[in-house]
Amino acid sequence: MPQVSLSQNVNRIFRFFKDGEYYRQLFRLTLPIALQNLITSSLTLIAVLFIGQLGEAAVASVSLGNQIFFLLNLMVFGATSGCSIFIAQLWGKKDVHNIRRVVGVTIKLALITALFFTAIGFFIPKTVLHIYSNDPEVIQRGADFLRIICWTYVFFAISIVFSMANRSTGNVHLPLYVSTTALAIEVALAIPLIFGVNFLNIPAMGINGFAWAALFARILECTALIYFTYRDRTNPVRVGIKELTEWDWKFIWTILKPVLPVIGNETLWSLGITTYNAIYGHIGTDAVAAMNIVQTIDQIAFVLFLGMGTATSIMVGNLIGKGETKKAYTYGGRSLFLQMSGAMVMGVLVYLFAGNIFLLYKVSPEVVANAQAILTVMAMGMWIRASNHVIIIGILRAGGDTKFSLILDGLVIWVIGVPATALGAFVFHLPIYFVYALTLTEEFTKASVGIWRYFSKRWINDLTYRVEAISPIDSL
Repeated sequence: MPQVSLSQNVNRIFRFFKDGEYYRQLFRLTLPIALQNLITSSLTLIAVLFIGQLGEAAVASVSLGNQIFFLLNLMVFGATSGCSIFIAQLWGKKDVHNIRRVVGVTIKLALITALFFTAIGFFIPKTVLHIYSNDPEVIQRGADFLRIICWTYVFFAISIVFSMANRSTGNVHLPLYVSTTALAIEVALAIPLIFGVNFLNIPAMGINGFAWAALFARILECTALIYFTYRDRTNPVRVGIKELTEWDWKFIWTILKPVLPVIGNETLWSLGITTYNAIYGHIGTDAVAAMNIVQTIDQIAFVLFLGMGTATSIMVGNLIGKGETKKAYTYGGRSLFLQMSGAMVMGVLVYLFAGNIFLLYKVSPEVVANAQAILTVMAMGMWIRASNHVIIIGILRAGGDTKFSLILDGLVIWVIGVPATALGAFVFHLPIYFVYALTLTEEFTKASVGIWRYFSKRWINDLTYRVEAISPIDSL
């Protein structure tokens, strides 16, 4: 067996990462997506800072009230993420006809989900919030907030479908411009509605004012996305009335077969995350407030890695649709390495600098101390969470390996993460930062199995033939 020298290994590694086309595509897709996430998270942080001036009870009420939106978000994301596998691969073949049919199916799925959660948020908010907290003040204020914010769900669901579809076909700038503008308006409206303006006779509405601002912004965002999508007659996601109203069950089932595991994945994972939050809530209101503050920082620190995961998914899906599976495998591996190393650097920066933001909150010293300790754990675990994101979203799902992703992401959290966290909180009565650290047990498990799955190449599946067998190709 011939021996491979060190220089040959170095050259092999160098060739693996030397690809100008990959980096051009990666940055073209990643930067607008990451910028959108950064602006969104930054504006959300500003809004949370405003709410933070009202005290920890207000912060906890909004945090728990948003748990319903969190579930909705991830279930709609599951449907859109699953359908984006088809859209990205179909776009590799420029099959516009079937792209629009897939978008029509996705809109129906998203609307059904949004209407379900709207009904829960409006009719039984206190019942739901009792799951997460025993504090009567937090439950009452959270329920009032939820009865307003739930009306944003339908507009949000439609917006995320059009954003996803535009991104999957390479139009990453439209969602960036529309969403960031809408959120900027939301923050601008939130200030007077939360605190009131005497000379304009606007009363201070507290956290409910933030909910009204969010509702106006979501309506604006949805309307603008639809308008600009349809204004461009060449836009491949410009779905028509026929695609929106048709109920071709054979086609729908063809789409749903690989999408249902993604929806199941996101549902199980989101329920696991809300279970984590319920555990934090039963530790105490201070614990919920500390977690909410740190999670906002985490969202900002993670934007680049969310963008890279989505960009990788688009590139890998397009390549599989074109039949370039070897290239798709290489692109996935490059992104995994860049994601892991970049998150290690970001974790260090977060640990060194992000803690200064706690000084801006009017909360108790105990909340600040807990938040600082949680931030340290979050910074140390960022690299493993970022790696898992690109493995699951950018590689396995993009390759149509949705059943394995369901097991890896949707079940591991329940088999390992939730039991470990519950034991830490309720049996060993550990402080909140140790309980949060136990959630990382699932992340290390997922990374170990996920990296093995990547190298196996079993995740690479061309799904386009399924819809092409039902509906003929209609290219631009």
